Formats: sequence, C-alpha cells, structure tokens
Amino acid sequence: MRFFDKLDARIKASKSILCVGLDPDVSKLPGGIGIAEFNREIIAATADFCCAYKLNFAFYEAAGIEGANALKDTLKMIPGDIPVIADAKRADIGNTSRAYAVAIFDYFRFDAATVNPYMGFDSLQPFIECDDKGVFILCRTSNPGSADFQSLFTIWSGKRRAIFEIVAMKAEEWNTRGNIGLVMGATHIDELGLIRRELPGMPFLVPGVGAQGGDLAAVIEHGNTSAPGGLIINSSRQIIFASSGPDFASGAAQVAKSLRDEMDSCR
Repeated sequence: MRFFDKLDARIKASKSILCVGLDPDVSKLPGGIGIAEFNREIIAATADFCCAYKLNFAFYEAAGIEGANALKDTLKMIPGDIPVIADAKRADIGNTSRAYAVAIFDYFRFDAATVNPYMGFDSLQPFIECDDKGVFILCRTSNPGSADFQSLFTIWSGKRRAIFEIVAMKAEEWNTRGNIGLVMGATHIDELGLIRRELPGMPFLVPGVGAQGGDLAAVIEHGNTSAPGGLIINSSRQIIFASSGPDFASGAAQVAKSLRDEMDSCR
C-alpha cells in the first residue's frame, strides 16, 4: 500500500490525526527502563489514539549499539496498520543519498522519512523514487533558528518569495508520484496558513505543538485539508514524558487520548 493511502486509512480507522513521536531521551527514562522496554510500553498505551508514529534517529544513534538495536526492535512492536516515519532529515549527493534511502526504506522498512532540501532535487531523488514511501520535505520548521535561512526573501519566477515558499513550490513540482509532503512547524502559524492556501492538497506533518508552544486549534484551523493524509500533528515529549514515574505508560495514554479528542473537536 502506498504511504498516504495507508496513512489515510489509519486516520479514518483511529479517528485521529495525532502522530506520536517516539523520542526516548535516555536522560529522562524512568529508572531501570531501557529504550526498547520504554517504547514497548508507550506503544501499547498510545496505539489506539494515533494515526502514526515518528522515530527521531538522533535519540537512537546517541545510545550507540543499544539504540540501534532498540530502533529495530521498536519497529517490530508497532502494529502493521500504523504508518511509521523515520525522522532522519537525510539528504546528500546522489549515491550517498541512495544509501540513506536503502537504509531507511529497505533495511529498517520505514513507511516514510523526513528529508532536507538544501542540496536540491538530486539529493532527494532516491527517496522520491520509492513510489510507495512517503517523503516529508523540511519547509518551515518549528525551531527558533529556522528564520536564519527559511525566512530570507529572493526573487523567484518574477515574484518576491521567502525561501520556505520556494521549497513548497518545488516540492509541488517534484510531486509527480504523489508521495511528497511538507514539514510545517506549528510555531509559525501564518506561514503554515500561507502554504496551505497555495497548496490546498499538500500533506503536512506538523511538529511543535505542546512542548514547543504551538497552538493546536490554530494549526487545525489554518492547516486542515480534505486531501488524503493531508494533516497530521506530531507530539513527542508532551506524551511520552507525561509522567516520569512507574505510571509513565498510563500518563502517556491519558495525554494521547486527550490530544486525539481535542484534535477531533477542533476538526
């Protein structure tokens, strides 16, 4: 099944646009709990309330071999009908990028990946050519420093455009296979709304709600679309570290359910 078809089916089945970020910062894990065990409990507690999971590679790579093994084990724990996104932000020259794509899609067997467009189309091509996989291109990210480059203006096709707008337009141009989406940060709601108006059918993966301060109702108001898999909202720390005690899984379940229900009411 193609990624956005799988995602849309899961959204309908779960009645949820919540993506749970499995970002196991080892410094915050409950005492005596390893990464894989922590993720197993979080998945069991939150699977009913989400449409996808997103795994940020940084937290697994930082833990060395244990983290790499936990990454593989975690993928086996996630129910097969729930799409899984590799938040790896990869891209490089052609043969290197192809190796990244093979690792993420063929070895780990993720359903989708985040990629960085800075090096241009050829650096993303190996990912985009995987027709059944999703490719989320970083467009307007949620971090404060994103303005250093993404908000700079230039002239493109005779119009004054911000760099993030050009990224969005190029993503639409490259989306001949229907497998591209954009990462749009919840902390930049005006820009998110601008790109939604320009690209009404483009899927958005939205980080930045919760710990980073993004407004959930505003994201849904400005980013919603009827397109299949058109809007999913990620929350990581707010859910998985809702409690630091032995009740961490039930705490995660409560927050995930609350967010799912709040998103549903806003929609």
